[in-house]
Amino acid sequence: MFRHIIRQLPPRLLRLTDRHVIANSVTKNQRTMAYINKPFTDPSMKEFLDKFYKLMSSEAIEAEENVNSKVCNFVQPQELEKLLDLNIQDGPTSNERLLELSSDLIKYSVKTGHPRFYNQLYSGKDPYSMAGAWLTDALSTNLHTYEVAPVFVILEKYMMKKMCSVFGFPNGDGVFCPGGSYSNILALHVARYQTNPSLKQTGNFGSKVMTMFTHSDAHYSLAKGSSFLGLGMDNLIRVNTDDIGRMCPTDLDKKLTEQKTKGTQPVFVMATCGSTVLGSYDDLNAIADVCQKHSVWMHVDAAWGGSAILSAKHHSLMSGVERADSVAWNQHKMSGVPIQCSTLLMKEKGLLEQCNSFHAEYLFQPDKCYDTSYDIGDKTIQCGRKADVLKLWMQWKAYGDKGMEARVDHAFEMAKYLTQKVKETEGFRLVLPEFQCTNISFWYIPPRLRGKEENTDWWKEVAKVAPQIKTKMMMEGTMMTAYQPLSSKGLVNFFRIIIENPLCDRSGMDFIVKEIDRLGRNL
Repeated sequence: MFRHIIRQLPPRLLRLTDRHVIANSVTKNQRTMAYINKPFTDPSMKEFLDKFYKLMSSEAIEAEENVNSKVCNFVQPQELEKLLDLNIQDGPTSNERLLELSSDLIKYSVKTGHPRFYNQLYSGKDPYSMAGAWLTDALSTNLHTYEVAPVFVILEKYMMKKMCSVFGFPNGDGVFCPGGSYSNILALHVARYQTNPSLKQTGNFGSKVMTMFTHSDAHYSLAKGSSFLGLGMDNLIRVNTDDIGRMCPTDLDKKLTEQKTKGTQPVFVMATCGSTVLGSYDDLNAIADVCQKHSVWMHVDAAWGGSAILSAKHHSLMSGVERADSVAWNQHKMSGVPIQCSTLLMKEKGLLEQCNSFHAEYLFQPDKCYDTSYDIGDKTIQCGRKADVLKLWMQWKAYGDKGMEARVDHAFEMAKYLTQKVKETEGFRLVLPEFQCTNISFWYIPPRLRGKEENTDWWKEVAKVAPQIKTKMMMEGTMMTAYQPLSSKGLVNFFRIIIENPLCDRSGMDFIVKEIDRLGRNL
């Protein structure tokens, strides 16, 4: 109807109407561009970023190094939903309000760089690797072809060669992955391909049932991988462990033989270096002997404990890793690179490409103006991939091999000190006599339970202690540490202290014992 009226207007009025429409359109476009296009050179944007950096530095980075600051400001989920102004409106939000909101986000986030954060297998903030993370985001490129990521491709190729040499893979290769679980699953995927390359095209239909093997205390990612890849969780065979949580090679040999007798096709054995809970290191040479006997792929999940290989003192924990076919290693754990920084290293170069390549013609044209072997995007299932390499290279370049070694040695030294402290302090009991890695596990026994008969009811009461103490410490924000049972060993809830932050010192280890005793004495 409106268009019909416009067409009936005299030509002079029609021209005036056109100019009005155009003017309004320009004004609207200008308003729209003001919403979506704030260049970094805009004075208000420069001021915002300067203030944001100062806020981040003071509240999210420097404050964490203050041992007297809170590790967390814990509030219940429903309360936090009310405290945070998350609603997005039709119009823009002022820079000042965004800064206020950013401060709130920092306030209620856990300070994982705090020297008293022992809750997970990551802690501490390294300034050099953080600078690498900032630069990575500033350059914002996708790590699949040389033409869009020339520097990052060269960096990743160099770092893969560096890491492969450390693990004893002189002709190896690898790829950065979004976490250790993905690294383990990708290794399983490649092992299946190596067993029968035709499955890439035909799938598992009509082939033998494939079986995988790992021990009962290994990371749960292999169970997820067996489901994800269609191999089936029923075909993941659990191997027994010894008293300190290491895989029993004789039981592995027995179960491999049993499965082959049943007619299944064993394709993958996952050993562990630094188990998630007890920090145990499998005997890699003994496992390699069994894998070699049965001609089955040997993968090492060293996501947590792999950094021991950087240390001359603790290198022996990784003895035999050079005999593996693949290794997963998370540098965002003991090495302290910002999350995420995870690698899968392969002994045989080229297998990643053979297994995963698709040769998408819009990305991987063979007639480019450079050596297309530098287009590394076909090595993984992913297409889009962040350049995690810069964070690791920046840190390693800054400290050198000796500096990286010193960080690992310091963590082990503090773990040894804490172990001895727990041994000597009344009311504390170690889960193991000694620990191979830097996760130290123990029970706290309140005074009311000391000297009592340690029967089933007594252990039920002990199981309640760690959750209650953790609740108190989180409410006060003085410390964060993990607790868990270990059903495979019949163990009830115990504390697990993860030591890796370079800011940890002996006074911090003393504080752990004193604080747990303070919070738990009257339970």
